[in-house]
Amino acid sequence: MILLGLSLLFSIALCVHVVRTGQQMYWLMIILLFQPLGGLVYLIAIVAPDFLGGAKAQKARQAARQVLDPQREYREAGKAVEDAPTVANRTRLAAAASGLGRHAEAERLYAESLQGMYADDPQLLLGRANALIELDRAAEALPLLEGLSAQSPAARTPNVALAMGRAYHALGRHSEADTALRWAAAHLPGFEGMARYAVFLAQTGRKDEAREALAEIDKRLAKTHSHFRKEARGWRDLAATAVSA
Repeated sequence: MILLGLSLLFSIALCVHVVRTGQQMYWLMIILLFQPLGGLVYLIAIVAPDFLGGAKAQKARQAARQVLDPQREYREAGKAVEDAPTVANRTRLAAAASGLGRHAEAERLYAESLQGMYADDPQLLLGRANALIELDRAAEALPLLEGLSAQSPAARTPNVALAMGRAYHALGRHSEADTALRWAAAHLPGFEGMARYAVFLAQTGRKDEAREALAEIDKRLAKTHSHFRKEARGWRDLAATAVSA
């Protein structure tokens, strides 16, 4: 009974925090229906980041919100475009659409933004190129990426190399794809670069090298913080599927 009472008081205190700080009202249902686990999730996702601050805490908060409401950023970005259809707001909506797999919408938004003074914007060019690759339109994406890469040394980022490698791979230009994807895998933070290079190796008949790449992913995954492990496992599974095919 004492533990039940403490759990109830804990939940009530968190509900008060929800209301006073203007959080989304769905938190009230989560806290009250899933005591005390719902309260602990709220504590970690909302209260702790505000109390502790710091980039890692903010990322943990964003990750928790994404799991609970994956379309929140898309809705908020869409509302921002309705209020002010600026390039910045359209770019935000395009990124959110891409995250939900709405690549055709993202490609359209990026294309609409690549006008006037933003015609050579690196972020917009890369965003549109990635959307085109996802839409199996690598032949349209590659000129955008080659133009971006030629702009300046600063534009030759690991993300650009990754996109170029994927485009080359889709177009059957395997030698160029290998160079770009290998460099991206070595320089891109996280697991996407490594996973996509493993996929390339597997799909081009280099299964032994692909297995070695997968083993390296597993080695790094074991050392990854739990907050980032879910996304990392997604990339690991992508590579593993290609290796076992």
